[in-house]
Amino acid sequence: MNAYIFPGQGAQFVGMGLDLYEKSDLAKKLFEEANDILGFSITDIMFKGTAEDLKQTKVTQPAVFLHSVILSKVLGGSFNPDMVAGHSLGELSALVANETLSFEDGLQLVSRRALAMQKACEITPSTMAAVLGLEDAVVEQVCEETEGIVVAANYNCPGQLVISGEVEAINKACETLKERGAKRALVLPVGGAFHSPLMEPAREELAAAIEQTSFNKPVCPIYQNVTTTAVTSPDEIKKNLMAQLTAPVKWTQSVQNMVKDGAILFTEVGPGKVLQGLVKKIHREAEVTSA
Repeated sequence: MNAYIFPGQGAQFVGMGLDLYEKSDLAKKLFEEANDILGFSITDIMFKGTAEDLKQTKVTQPAVFLHSVILSKVLGGSFNPDMVAGHSLGELSALVANETLSFEDGLQLVSRRALAMQKACEITPSTMAAVLGLEDAVVEQVCEETEGIVVAANYNCPGQLVISGEVEAINKACETLKERGAKRALVLPVGGAFHSPLMEPAREELAAAIEQTSFNKPVCPIYQNVTTTAVTSPDEIKKNLMAQLTAPVKWTQSVQNMVKDGAILFTEVGPGKVLQGLVKKIHREAEVTSA
């Protein structure tokens, strides 16, 4: 079976999507539509802005989403997913690709999500850190023992977990994790504690927007970050999407379940190849490719 996977924030690069814009009339039309929906020229920033411009959350998230979704639309008849999944933000790209959401509704939700997360980041000084070379259970235990807010946020692949929380708590946890044998415990250059309780204000704001958005029956199951299993019920998809901002991204478990359910080929749709690398670390026999 064919699994299509969609990257999240961090996969962006200057110039992304320009080839699509120049070679496809459909892509050009959708990019222009996106500029109108967002109320600013995101194509200018994507195609010829600076890396710094592209790094702003309000730009990054719609940019990665647009690259992924427009690429899936340009593929036309050759885009035949048996299942989809997206890493964090990528879940919204996957939901447009499997027709749960319309292009316009998906983009509006992504934009709301980005702005809400930006606001939440400004409330409490917070960050994230990558932990390499430790069992998940050890990392979870250290998070529990550390004073302040710090939680496991991204289960990326075996031996690679990202933690999220208050700056001080993250720094303390990193010290302890190194003492416990982590190869690395490295604070990441991000603006806030994504997928942690500190995103609660953003979750509430996004939940209200999701509530007002119409969700259709998808053409194939999505393996969501929160539950990691195949979901096809629009109501369930909605509920899981609402929970996503404060819950961990269980990517390892999602890929394992996709493999268990018959996925052989994983095609990454969007900028970069990060997810292909993670899939190979989770399941060595998997075939991976870029759309």
